[in-house]
Amino acid sequence: MQVTKVSSFSFPKARRLTHRLEYERVKRNGVTQRGKLLMLNAMPTNNSEAWRAGFVTSGRVGGAVIRNRVRRRLREIVRRHQHELRQGIWFVIIARHEAATASYRALEDEWLHLASRASILL
Repeated sequence: MQVTKVSSFSFPKARRLTHRLEYERVKRNGVTQRGKLLMLNAMPTNNSEAWRAGFVTSGRVGGAVIRNRVRRRLREIVRRHQHELRQGIWFVIIARHEAATASYRALEDEWLHLASRASILL
């Protein structure tokens, strides 16, 4: 029996935007796509480095438990679709208040729609 190697579906911290200046750079230099549940800011980088993602869930989304749930769902959505993303893109997903009551499927559909409009999917 032969075992085939499957591409990794991990989402290491190196793939995340972690500094405030990185978020501000994406917002300032990128394009914004707005939806009912999410906003997506995307910015191409000048080299072909790996894509990086940032997630914003403000206090307007809800309490800490709700914000963390929304953030976990968004990270999982990006992790599951990471092999469809273009290289050299930084993007920030901002959850709107309505994201707190949305289902996982609704968040995923909205993210795929916004990502295709921003041309960050292959």
